Amino acid sequence: MEFSLTSDQVALRTEIRSWLADNVPREAPPHEGAAETRAFDVAWQRRQFDGGWAGVSWPKEYGGRGLGLVEQLIWYEEYARAGAPNIRSCFVSINHAGPTLIMRGSEEQKRKHLRSILAGDEVWCQGFSEPEAGSDLGSLRTAARVDGDELVVNGQKIWTSFAHIADFQELLVRTDPAAPKHKGITWAICDMHAPGIDVRPIRSMDGAVDFCEVFYDDVRIPLDNVVGELNDGWRVAMTTLSFERGTAFAADQMAMSLMVERLVTVATERSLDGSGRVAILDDEFARRLAGLRAEVAALRSMTYLGASRNRESVQPGPEGSFLRLGVGLLMQRISRLAMDLLGEDALEWSAPVRHHGNWSNDYLFGFSRTISAGSKDIQRNIIGERLLGLPK
Repeated sequence: MEFSLTSDQVALRTEIRSWLADNVPREAPPHEGAAETRAFDVAWQRRQFDGGWAGVSWPKEYGGRGLGLVEQLIWYEEYARAGAPNIRSCFVSINHAGPTLIMRGSEEQKRKHLRSILAGDEVWCQGFSEPEAGSDLGSLRTAARVDGDELVVNGQKIWTSFAHIADFQELLVRTDPAAPKHKGITWAICDMHAPGIDVRPIRSMDGAVDFCEVFYDDVRIPLDNVVGELNDGWRVAMTTLSFERGTAFAADQMAMSLMVERLVTVATERSLDGSGRVAILDDEFARRLAGLRAEVAALRSMTYLGASRNRESVQPGPEGSFLRLGVGLLMQRISRLAMDLLGEDALEWSAPVRHHGNWSNDYLFGFSRTISAGSKDIQRNIIGERLLGLPK
């Protein structure tokens, strides 16, 4: 396990930091508006692509740099340090679909989609969860039958982020209803503009309209769009989820580190009761801040440990569940502390509180962090069974 960086990696960090300083958008991302959200996100993605930074660890033949996991981690860390915007509607494209196609896609699928994904020309969404199949993904019921050289899909998906502005979807469907629970599932590329697709946006409690319901009524998907093989979608989906729970959370970890330091600054300035005694002098606040700072550092070390262990593998291992669980729980504790520290001032929705961030939105969005990408209980099961060898 080697955590020290080589001279080339140190030089890369400097190069990345310089490019981000010159190129990170100065305007705030739009909070509402489908067209405005997509336009902002894909423009920023294109700028990264034109600068040569859109796919640090992606193969060169598809527009990436062909570097390793550690270099990718360096990019994520510097990205967060620079205050670069969350990639939002490009998240599934960059962190799910693209890596899955690299690992499991046909050469034709790679040539068709990967460079377009990196350039921001394609926005993808994820069609995994259903009303009765969220964390228990193997229970999905959206069905697809083979008709000639096409799949015909009927059913419903939910919690599909940015489906209303997506071009393609990574879609899981049941193609063999007689097969056991985790068999008979197929992973397919679904054109979101195909006839028979009905997308209904859902407004969440933080005011955003990112989540959607998607309904499929005899939607036709060419068999050439199947990734892997028919009825082998569970294996492909596990590849997708390993990336969703893997190194992409390095950016979140750096962001959390910056959030904690911002809270430390707030605690040195903010009076608890109007007496002039600042919050940092309160033993409980000081203890919680110190604990959060230590947890962020520990999580970062765990990320580098995973990258070191997986240097010879393109696909992250089950250790990613540690990161997914840790990031979700820690982000909730950070935003909870912010609410306790700022009191009623944290309820400001329209503007940052003294430029320390819109903490109320972070707090409200934080509830989803231990549900999405597999709930905290699912992550604990993976850790127990696959890493600790415990019985089911």
